Order: sequence, then structure tokens, then C-alpha cells
Amino acid sequence: MIEVKKKEHESVESLVRRFNKRVQQSGVLIRAKKRRFFEKPRSRSKERAAAMRGKLIGERKEYLRRTGQLTDEELKSRSTRIRNLLKRGLPK
Repeated sequence: MIEVKKKEHESVESLVRRFNKRVQQSGVLIRAKKRRFFEKPRSRSKERAAAMRGKLIGERKEYLRRTGQLTDEELKSRSTRIRNLLKRGLPK
């Protein structure tokens, strides 16, 4: 627990500033954020599969954009038409 005692003739602003500095230096906020957004560790193969899936989707979107099947605005939206086009895959 972090404690900061008010010094004689110290303003509230400087007291808060000293407290914030101590909190930052102690690493309490970093630990709290890590705990708040904790994710279970995934296996290496699942990480690779997710990365490959993302790369493939990016390639499909770029292909559809270059061929004129989708505009930039359509790519930003998440409509079912776009999802269906992405599911079809790239031509071989």
C-alpha cells in the first residue's frame, strides 16, 4: 500500500502529484492492468493458426479491393456480403 503524508504548507495539488508519482514508480497500475486484461496462454500452434487466418483474410480483402469487387468504405463495414465474399477465397 502506498502512503503519502502531507508536508507542512503543502498544497493538495502537489500532494496528489507526489502520490501519482509514487504509484507510477511502484508499478501498481501496470500490475492491475495486466490482471484486468489477463488472457490464458494459448499454444504455439493456435497462435500460428490465428496469425495465418488474419493474413489470409487481409490478402482476400486486398484482392477484392484491387479487382473492384469492394470499395474502401465497404471493407470498413462488417456486412454479411463482405463476409460471404471473404469466405469464398481467392481464385487459383
